[in-house]
Amino acid sequence: MKLAAVDIGSNAIRFQVSSVLDKENRVIFKKMEYVRFPLRLGHDVFTMNRISDRSKEKFKKLMRVFKMLTELYEVDDYMVCATSAMREAENGHELAREVEDEIGLSINIIDGKQEAEYINQAIISYLSDATYLHIDVGGGSTELNLYVHGKKINTRSFKIGSVRILEHHDSPEMWVDMEKWVKTHVKSVYGKVTAVGTGGNISKIFDLAQLKPHRLMSLKKVREIKEMVEKHTLEERVYKLQMNPDRADVIIPASDIYIKVMDWANAKYIQVPEVGLKDGIMLHLFRKNSNQKKIEFTNIEDQSKGKKVIKF
Repeated sequence: MKLAAVDIGSNAIRFQVSSVLDKENRVIFKKMEYVRFPLRLGHDVFTMNRISDRSKEKFKKLMRVFKMLTELYEVDDYMVCATSAMREAENGHELAREVEDEIGLSINIIDGKQEAEYINQAIISYLSDATYLHIDVGGGSTELNLYVHGKKINTRSFKIGSVRILEHHDSPEMWVDMEKWVKTHVKSVYGKVTAVGTGGNISKIFDLAQLKPHRLMSLKKVREIKEMVEKHTLEERVYKLQMNPDRADVIIPASDIYIKVMDWANAKYIQVPEVGLKDGIMLHLFRKNSNQKKIEFTNIEDQSKGKKVIKF
């Protein structure tokens, strides 16, 4: 089975094709193709409430490429999901209809709750029977999910994201609302809470911390990395720290979100499982197209070989 997932974010668009090998109670997701394109739709939407004509043309070209790749790889199923930028753009749904009519690619503009649910499918297997606060920071929104004893008991999406902050379109009221939500729902009776971070920025922070895979990263270390990055110019971040240009300018505002939420939750450590929306989409497609729809999954990642192995 071959599956394809597209994550249309506010900062970048990600496309992945994976081959799914299902044998002897082992399911392996092997990456065949991965493309990340820095089309910052959030820049348009958070400043003018719409996607510009120039961005629309680039977007359509990119969708044509993705459609062609799904055909060349002969994928069995695919899903394209768009998040905060397209759902807030006044012409977002119109653009999705144009893409379907002109290119034949169906785009699902999902809300924050659905976005959190797909990501939940990807991270749940990394969690033990403890208390976790999952923090997913995107370009336009932050999704928070609270897990107690392996079950998600609360979730909320906030219009606070790295691109939105960079463009100065985050509201003080939303920050207050997010702080209140965290302090209200992360209760001391749940015991010690560990943060779980997803998103490209926390992954880069983890890389810069030079920790071994699957190790917990302390809040102190997150702060240290943020302070280190801040001392570098944007050009130095690209050439010395090897960041993509569209990562170099948003990593600091994204760091602020992780740090503040961890502070509010009294979380001293954060786990970075290196998964995101596209991985959740892949698992959703696998369940949809297989007979194991009710199986509980456990992910084991082999980064050196570009595989995700799922036992059941």
